[in-house]
Amino acid sequence: MPLSKVIKRQADHPRRIAWISTVAGLIFFLVFSAVTLFIIQHKRAQQHDRLVNASKAYMQDLFNNLEKSLMPLLKYTDGSCQRAGSVLTSRAAFINDIRTILLVHDGQAWCSSATGTFLLPVSHFSPLLKLTRPHDIVLVGGTPMLPHKPAILLWLQHPEAIHQGILATLDVNITPLLLLVAGHESVDGLAIASGDKALLTWSNKLVPRTTLPARALRQFTLPGYALTFYLYGEELTLRDIAFVLIAGLLLAVVVASASWLLFSLRLRPGKEILLGIKRNEFHVVYQPLLEAASGRVYGLEALLRWTHPVTGPIPPDAFINYAESQNMIVPLTRHLFRLVAQDAQLLRCYLPPGTIMGLNIAPGHLSAGSFHQDVNEWIAAMPPAHFDYVFEITKRTMVAGKNVAAVFDWLHQQNITIAIDDFGTGHSALIYLEKFNFDYLKIDRGFVQSIGMETVTSPVLDAVLTLARKLNLKTVAEGVETEEQAAWLIKRGVSHMQGYLFSRPLPPEQLISYLQQQADAH
Repeated sequence: MPLSKVIKRQADHPRRIAWISTVAGLIFFLVFSAVTLFIIQHKRAQQHDRLVNASKAYMQDLFNNLEKSLMPLLKYTDGSCQRAGSVLTSRAAFINDIRTILLVHDGQAWCSSATGTFLLPVSHFSPLLKLTRPHDIVLVGGTPMLPHKPAILLWLQHPEAIHQGILATLDVNITPLLLLVAGHESVDGLAIASGDKALLTWSNKLVPRTTLPARALRQFTLPGYALTFYLYGEELTLRDIAFVLIAGLLLAVVVASASWLLFSLRLRPGKEILLGIKRNEFHVVYQPLLEAASGRVYGLEALLRWTHPVTGPIPPDAFINYAESQNMIVPLTRHLFRLVAQDAQLLRCYLPPGTIMGLNIAPGHLSAGSFHQDVNEWIAAMPPAHFDYVFEITKRTMVAGKNVAAVFDWLHQQNITIAIDDFGTGHSALIYLEKFNFDYLKIDRGFVQSIGMETVTSPVLDAVLTLARKLNLKTVAEGVETEEQAAWLIKRGVSHMQGYLFSRPLPPEQLISYLQQQADAH
């Protein structure tokens, strides 16, 4: 019978765990990369905002202080250059980045801190300068004395006269701004724009404003001044992305490896059986063993059954063979011992002392180091001095087991009898009858089913029964289903029988009803 779906799921266990682990690593990589890049971008955005605010505050203070230093000079715009010249010169010397301070009257610059008296229209410096404004700023490519070096023109109007005031030419010193952005590797450069001209930090010359890069990280305009500052760069650099992807990949490998280890432990082959034990999905049914001569129930064979909550009943040969292949037969047999011991407390009230309790013992458990302790603990948990015990052993036990003879001797010392199960199948069975000391010989149901038919197995069954009588072995015929089979077996000296003719394997409650009916019948 094929394995159930639950057990089949474990066949592709390594591949399934590898797939789960890979998916877990991939999901972690994607989530980690996305979240980390988002955090980096968010923090960079906050850094850029702080940088812009600091730059804006610095430039605002710079121009405010500059205006405070220049405002006292407005009173000299109506006097003579001789009287104002020394004041202009000293003031220009103590103000950073000042090239010249010019006094303007009727749109004409007539006195300079650098050259003294001279006359030059303000429009010669820049036609864009608005003398009608209280203050104005224009970015120019040079001044008369330094024609190839960009400068800023700052105009301060006299409060009581139009086209009269102070014109200051300033060197474009963005070193403080560059120092502010020096610690930000994501910032590539700055640009200052006024009117239709702009100055780039990476070219140090005026260019048309329309040639500026289309997208800036941040930009701000000084309140009251037509001067705009642009911050260029990326909130996420290629270095950031590469670092995050490499870190995410390495961590994803760690996560995938951890997932492999975790799922290997949690979903290892046989895990379903351990969970079934933990969740009480296993139960025991008992098939009565009858004396052939009297029809009296003399014993029970305990058979383990598994009802899975999803797939329902799982065939015994499927989960037992699977448990053996996955080294889970020892905990499974221990669980059988515990269940039988629990049921025995109830069944002893309906069974006389000396009733046989038979269990199938797998080769893997018989050769386990814990076998002696497991058996002793089970006997101690059973009702004292009420049941006699039979362990049913298959021929595979003799083939695969180590020190089998010593184990059999120990069982006999514990007053546990031994039955060789499914006898008659295979040509080597007779060897074990000579080599080991058995108490019962269980005839395979295949021979029983052939009774009444002329088959090649009929002479074999006769030979087996003759051999059992000569060796003084008790015989148990399995799978008796018809009266004809029972009569044939009794006639040839079979001492005990079991099968559907008498009873199917029954859970404890139904077994009690069956035992009560048998007691009434006898």
